[in-house]
Amino acid sequence: MTHYLHITYEGAVARITLAQPEIRNAFSDEVIAEVTAAFTEVGGRADVRAVVLGAQGPAFCAGANLNWMRRMADYTRDENLADAHKLAEMLRAIYECPKPTIARVQGDVYAGGMGLVAACDIAVAVDTAGFCLSEVKLGLIPATISPYVIRAMGARAAHRYFLTAERFGAAEALRIGFVHEVVAADQLDAKVDALLNALTTASPNAVRVCKKLVIDVAEREINADLIAATVEGIAEIRASEEGKEGVQSFLNKRQPAWLG
Repeated sequence: MTHYLHITYEGAVARITLAQPEIRNAFSDEVIAEVTAAFTEVGGRADVRAVVLGAQGPAFCAGANLNWMRRMADYTRDENLADAHKLAEMLRAIYECPKPTIARVQGDVYAGGMGLVAACDIAVAVDTAGFCLSEVKLGLIPATISPYVIRAMGARAAHRYFLTAERFGAAEALRIGFVHEVVAADQLDAKVDALLNALTTASPNAVRVCKKLVIDVAEREINADLIAATVEGIAEIRASEEGKEGVQSFLNKRQPAWLG
């Protein structure tokens, strides 16, 4: 039973929908566990030929939710390592899902939410969506999501948007390759359906093997060493003086010390 998302099946298509619009679908350790389990479930079903990851409400995903951030603010380094490992496992479950995946981006995407979009094979966004890798404003780094986001937008764009935490629009997301299609809101489902038709009418085995081909061939393999390095990276920065100060200042709605 899921509490934070919905899973529905229609023909050969599974839809996983983030269902906390009241908090902009921000995720927590509980949500991460449900998303991981959902992609494992749909990936193992013989009747599923494609998966859509969507969300309810005006935002797609605002990253970590405030209650989770409050807990993380007091984590030890070992607790940060365990926590980051769960996020890394969720992203790997999406990225390596044996079924082709589409991110249906109906609204804004921030911080860790960028990893959800990047881990999917295809991303379609509404033209009003905004995107932001906001971590450095909190004294943090987008370490765990970085293997997927850098693959999606390229190193050159990552140099800019990782470092500046600028918000950018759907047209820019399209230009840098982070999303594949940008459409008006009333055309979003038609575009997703057209892609689903292409995915579900191709050879299931060929699609599965072709997806693995891309994963195996594209740039550096996302392996245990790389994942471990990203987990270490986020754990260390969360436990650092500036990391703690950035999160606390955000939670307390004050400027971080480094702006003083």
